[in-house]
Amino acid sequence: MTENQLATTSVDIAYHIHKELGPGLLESVYEAAMVFELLRRNINFSRQKAIDAQYKGESLGLGFRADIILENKLIVEIKSVEHILEVHHKTVLTYMKLTDIKLALLINFNVNLIKKGIHRKILGNLES
Repeated sequence: MTENQLATTSVDIAYHIHKELGPGLLESVYEAAMVFELLRRNINFSRQKAIDAQYKGESLGLGFRADIILENKLIVEIKSVEHILEVHHKTVLTYMKLTDIKLALLINFNVNLIKKGIHRKILGNLES
């Protein structure tokens, strides 16, 4: 699947999860539901994948954890917060730069309409 196909599928999954569970639950619940759906659809992914932070080409021995990475092509960062902050967007962009993944979705499930909680991030050019 291309990045865009994975993103379309992820948005569809988020819609169905939000429709079933609604807003206001912990991020871990939405993440577990997303993983359930990815397994059901036979999509390869990594969960809570460590992302190494480097300085001047050297590993700092610490870093970040991306919620879900699909087929090493799409990062899905899950939130359940009152408002998405600028730092959430910056964090996702940092994950993208450190992993060289060009597409990400920042999804906030704590909204009345899920389409208002989905933020698409693009870094560079995507495959067709």
